[in-house]
Amino acid sequence: MKFSFIQPGLSEGALEMCPNAWPPLGLLYCATVLSSEGIEVSVLDQKAKGFSTRQVLSWAKKEDPNILGLSVLGSSSKEAGKIARMVKEDNPNIWIVFGNYHPTFNAERILRKYSHVDIIVRGEGEYTSVELARCLQRKENLRKIQGITYKDKNGRIIATPERPLINNVDSLPFPNRRLVDCEYVSRIFGITTVTKKFTSLLSSRGCPFQCSFCACQKFARGRWRPRSVENIIEELEYLCSEGYQQFLFVDDNFTINPQRVVKLCRTLRKRGMEIEWFCDSRVDNCGFETFKEIVRAGCKTLYFGMESANQRILDYYKKNITPEQSKKAARNARKAGVDVIVGSFIVGAPNETREEVKKTLQFAQQTDIDVPSFNILCAPVGSPLWIELVAKGLIDEDRYWEEGVFVPKVVSTAVPFEEISEMIYKHFRAFYLNPKRLFSEGVKMFSSSFRLGLIFNNLGHLGQIIKTVKRGVQFK
Repeated sequence: MKFSFIQPGLSEGALEMCPNAWPPLGLLYCATVLSSEGIEVSVLDQKAKGFSTRQVLSWAKKEDPNILGLSVLGSSSKEAGKIARMVKEDNPNIWIVFGNYHPTFNAERILRKYSHVDIIVRGEGEYTSVELARCLQRKENLRKIQGITYKDKNGRIIATPERPLINNVDSLPFPNRRLVDCEYVSRIFGITTVTKKFTSLLSSRGCPFQCSFCACQKFARGRWRPRSVENIIEELEYLCSEGYQQFLFVDDNFTINPQRVVKLCRTLRKRGMEIEWFCDSRVDNCGFETFKEIVRAGCKTLYFGMESANQRILDYYKKNITPEQSKKAARNARKAGVDVIVGSFIVGAPNETREEVKKTLQFAQQTDIDVPSFNILCAPVGSPLWIELVAKGLIDEDRYWEEGVFVPKVVSTAVPFEEISEMIYKHFRAFYLNPKRLFSEGVKMFSSSFRLGLIFNNLGHLGQIIKTVKRGVQFK
């Protein structure tokens, strides 16, 4: 029995402001668990390898698996469907399985539209994949597997009961990154943000918060499940032995428990691990002392979800933060010595005014951050925002379930999409061409070897960075 996996590339016209490629940890976890059970595995990251659909088909023919699993997001759904069709036409006996967020929330729709897809894995896939492989190998009834949706022999769609979440995340083996033959980097708006051998890792799963634009709460059922500090350290030590020097924590909520973060940081220092790493943080649950600890332990970049300068919009997003908390968090992070501070913002809420959009864009310039990440509000399937707008008749569910949609493109009370795109582009230029900021960034650059490395890494790509920004906001 062989189980191969593909991380599909972006579909044509996909709603992704700034494409990035990080290691496909979800697939690697599934493949590693399968391998530990004696099942042969292989993994392809189409996006990172830059493969065309035809090249993906050639890879699948060469691997010749019994089961092919694809990790599908809304941004890759149509490409995944195309791959499934081509592979199935070439090998009608192969089982095609879709998993990840998009299939979890669209299982029946996918099975109805794509006859080449056999099974949907809903939610976490590690142990479902093992049971699925064993079941298909023994030709047993799929009904006994929790957390899947499939078509029976009569064409009826069957959804089995939900699989319980993995409570003890420490019980999972470390994902085998050697399964993907790729060198990964991290970028924001085309700007390379790493300077050494890089990978990502998860220190926890899930998030208990209920931000209206995020589907994580539904996918993870509102639960946050941390790994132990000892388990995280063990993986980091292994990765260091493999030559990795820079790490991105891709948790849904890395700093939700500041005491855990401090314990991790102090353990890193105690072990003498001189690594560089990046993480995100809410603006309301970490103070100056916590930021000092993470800087001492090697944190170089901190991402804040600031979202808006308008309390009314923050309340609509159910962020449970204030603009002042965002400013204070940035000040504390700067004072603690964080090298690069990223502020993420979302504009284009259904009833957000032009003045409120401008206020948020100006807020980015007035707040002590180094990189503003401007995003136009999108309603992903499974998010509270999607559910609300469908219920109000503002989103045509049948039309947009697969691709998703930018809210200003379908809600007449929002500022028009094209206008917001132009505003973002102008403010992005204004942010970086501000003389005071240029001088300030220059001073910071010469006091930080990390910043110097970033500058040299990106000097030859300035033209491409500008093109990426323009493409990211779909303007010009």
